[in-house]
Amino acid sequence: MKKYILLLVSIALSLTFACKDSKKEEEKTQMQEVMAVHDEVMPKMGTIGKLISEINSKIETVKATDSTLELEDAKKDLQEANKAMMDWMKGFGDRFDSDEILKGKALTDEKQKLLDEEEVSIKAVRDHMNKSIENAEIILKQ
Repeated sequence: MKKYILLLVSIALSLTFACKDSKKEEEKTQMQEVMAVHDEVMPKMGTIGKLISEINSKIETVKATDSTLELEDAKKDLQEANKAMMDWMKGFGDRFDSDEILKGKALTDEKQKLLDEEEVSIKAVRDHMNKSIENAEIILKQ
């Protein structure tokens, strides 16, 4: 009987520690996923700058027409996407320290909630950047 109790206690302890390790891995994986989205769209900041320059050049050569308004709207959307990324990076850096971001330091429950918010936010920034780039490229080809 004592053997069974000891066995049950051992299993319970093993499961407890396994769950804690699993939670840490989940946090680490989510942090890595957030950073992967950031790393995916960060190089597109250069693309946004290039497209804004192309739009400015085209605006200077085109007379004031509907296409000028379309170019101005595309430029504004690119600038907003760029600002959204810059704001996200600043906010993310303010919420998390380098150990949490780079070394997988365990997050408190409060920090986990912040990471959940940041994941949603960076995905929205990614979508905004991709759509504004796609739209600007289409408009510039016209």
